[in-house]
Amino acid sequence: MGSYKLSMPTSATARSLLQQAAAQLQPSPTAQRDAELLLLHTLSKDRVWLLMHPDAEVSAEAQAAFAEKIARRARHEPIQYVTGEQELYGLAFRVTPAVLIPRPETEHLVEAALERIPQKQKTAREEHESPARILDIGTGSGAIAVTLAHQLPQAEITAVDFSPAALEIAKENAARHGVRIRFLESDLLAAVAGEHFDMIVSNPPYVPSVDVLEPQVRDYEPSSALYAGVDGLDIYKRLIPQAHAALRRGGWLLMEIGHGQREALTALLSGWEDVSFLDDLQGIPRVALARR
Repeated sequence: MGSYKLSMPTSATARSLLQQAAAQLQPSPTAQRDAELLLLHTLSKDRVWLLMHPDAEVSAEAQAAFAEKIARRARHEPIQYVTGEQELYGLAFRVTPAVLIPRPETEHLVEAALERIPQKQKTAREEHESPARILDIGTGSGAIAVTLAHQLPQAEITAVDFSPAALEIAKENAARHGVRIRFLESDLLAAVAGEHFDMIVSNPPYVPSVDVLEPQVRDYEPSSALYAGVDGLDIYKRLIPQAHAALRRGGWLLMEIGHGQREALTALLSGWEDVSFLDDLQGIPRVALARR
């Protein structure tokens, strides 16, 4: 995709704008979809409206806003940063270049976490009942922590990140969905030293520094949330022993992992109980699970 400047006739329809934008975004395989998403975002409409009103006239102001969004997408900027939103587990999250864009694969981690919280901790309401204590390491946009808090309103959830800018986005997302989370600036578990948890979850940086990523990832998403040394294991090597010390006996550690890292993670989790891996929809090991 090259540079782009959408012509703005005094009168333009949704159909004609889509045709121009999709043509300009070629040869991207998502050109038509991206153009449609950005137009609907600009107009605050849904796809049903577009199907029913393809020849609706678009104001000059909306044309200009649409042109700006298409120009950004034409420079390979992720569409989620252009719209400022990404969905995970049915919830919409604000995202900016300060945070990694949540991926659908992370839903596997969320589902695994929910399955491993005892029912009595999910519904704890009495004083003598103990709510689940969950720690999200490297929370970024807060997508994992907020989703768990939304599903487990009785849980005590802490989310940490070393990036103040990321924490501000995470706090916004928690407020947006009306959940209570304790946010702390921290290098891994440093800020919660001495505390103990029933579960620790993390989607840490795991991309080897030698990997060549697509421009829309490499040039826009925060490198500190992507890369983790030559083999992509630097964070795991620090995180796993810290998590072991912070988990209560029988507590779970769940981590998203990268392609081809199953064997290395198996070795790093030596000494843990019930070590297993969950595959994504493509059959690639995506989540490592272990019990203290």
